[in-house]
Amino acid sequence: QVQPVESGGGLVQAGGSLRLSCAASGRPFSSYAMGWFRQAPGKDREFVSAINWSGGSTYYVDSVKGRFTISRDNAKNTVYLQMNSLKPEDTAVYYCATGPRWGDPVPEAAGYNYWGQGTQVTVSS
Repeated sequence: QVQPVESGGGLVQAGGSLRLSCAASGRPFSSYAMGWFRQAPGKDREFVSAINWSGGSTYYVDSVKGRFTISRDNAKNTVYLQMNSLKPEDTAVYYCATGPRWGDPVPEAAGYNYWGQGTQVTVSS
């Protein structure tokens, strides 16, 4: 079991940056794909980005490509989401989730077993 805990959310102006962190307890963290999702008020949970167990493959929803970067540090059991050039439409609660062990991540929430509590990101215009 790998239980994620997110941090790093906050309020930022449009065009600004934030880095989210996801510290995952349990092991072996390094064998699991990890993903980031977000949910805005009144909307469904949306896939944002994912990374495979080694960090060698990354995936993004089209709306964040070129602005967000996912990475992981397996020695620290942590996944990061660097968010640059933030837009008001990026405002949401961001969730980190544990994906398949050894397998490639998928863009559907059903492919993730353990979820964090979420961290709020608010981008003002």
